[in-house]
Amino acid sequence: MPEQILLVAGALIFGTLGLIHLICTFAGGAFAPRDAATRTAMESTSPQLTRETTMWRAWIGFNASHSLGAIVFAVFVLLLALGHMPLLRAAPVFAWVAALNAVAWLWLARRYWFRVPFVGLLLASLCFAIAALRLSF
Repeated sequence: MPEQILLVAGALIFGTLGLIHLICTFAGGAFAPRDAATRTAMESTSPQLTRETTMWRAWIGFNASHSLGAIVFAVFVLLLALGHMPLLRAAPVFAWVAALNAVAWLWLARRYWFRVPFVGLLLASLCFAIAALRLSF
């Protein structure tokens, strides 16, 4: 039972962060640069890869897909934890995948982002890691 609670808690943290990130991507301008000239430059510049998009459109797309990835990951962990605990007990590798994924995102948060996602991902990582350890032994 504690493993299930930890997995659900970690997934809810992950999903909440992903949902907040998605909302911030499309509403409110939280990810817009403070310098208006930077956005103008991003809207008028294409990446070396292709001229079919602009840096601004790519920026919005990367943020949206990043959010969706976090949300989908959270949904999968929730579905496993709420409906398939016997599978997780028999194959704790799935809990370890969740823990390792969360730790990878935690590293990104520490290296590239800011405190709020770092703290949330630290909590989610701890939840997943403790659940994985408990399921393994």
